[in-house]
Amino acid sequence: MENLSIVVSFELTLDPFSIPPGAKYPIFLFGIFIYMFGAFCNLTLLLLIILTQSLHKPIYFILFSLPLNDFMGITSMLPKVLSDIVTETNNTYYPLCLLQGFLLHIYGGGVLFILAAMAFDRYIAICMPLRYNTLMTPRAVMTIVALVWGVDFLFICTLFSLQGMQSRCRSHIVSVFCDNPSLVKLACGNTIVNNIFGLFTTAIMQIISVFIQVFSYVKILITCLVTSRSDTKSKAINTCVAQLVIFIMFEIVVIFYILSHRFSNVNANLQKIMGMLIFLLPPVMNPIVYGLHSHEIRKHFLKIFHRKIST
Repeated sequence: MENLSIVVSFELTLDPFSIPPGAKYPIFLFGIFIYMFGAFCNLTLLLLIILTQSLHKPIYFILFSLPLNDFMGITSMLPKVLSDIVTETNNTYYPLCLLQGFLLHIYGGGVLFILAAMAFDRYIAICMPLRYNTLMTPRAVMTIVALVWGVDFLFICTLFSLQGMQSRCRSHIVSVFCDNPSLVKLACGNTIVNNIFGLFTTAIMQIISVFIQVFSYVKILITCLVTSRSDTKSKAINTCVAQLVIFIMFEIVVIFYILSHRFSNVNANLQKIMGMLIFLLPPVMNPIVYGLHSHEIRKHFLKIFHRKIST
């Protein structure tokens, strides 16, 4: 009867952080600052691309997906975690947990595919500058954006559809947020299909993203080595290094977090922090790298800022 009551109950408990006495409010305030900064930067970048006519170019149509995805990721995770910390309640409901997990996985796949699309765009722009406008037409760009989101949704919808094949016998989520590995651990029976398909999905998405980016950056590097134009080299190096740093940082925390679910001797708080960094690093870093680092976006942002100051 105990198991039956758990199966039919929608209420779940999340695994809380071990926070020292007196540190609750400083952590909460720091988290609020991180969220406000990330949300403000990403929304500003979105509005700037929408409202500035001169930014309606292929690279910025692709870039538009990045702050949109980052805002979804940080908003799906951080407010709930901060609310649980300050209220000292760690309850959620299965449908909300499923929704959060779905959105967070869409975000994770989005990071991989959007960065791959941006790398491919830079490959065309730097290695084939004379053919760029011919190849990167509005139709081609819309196809790339549709593929990014379509393939992402296909993989994640298939992954989460497997949740319906399992009965739930547990109600404790072994994390501070909901994701597929934590939801799978609620199941009663054999979860080998879920685990294998989860790893297969992650591997395929990683292979697609890494292959496109490695191909693009190797081609860009070769172009840099053979070209004699210093401005082309400088532009290519700045673009590649910035994007590669973010991608490598993202990959490190993702791989650590995925592997930590396969081993029981990983520190629980470290696992939670690394899991949260997946949804904090890109939303905070991307607007700085792709916003302020971009000459055109920086120029338009400063123009609007000075206009507001003068009025």
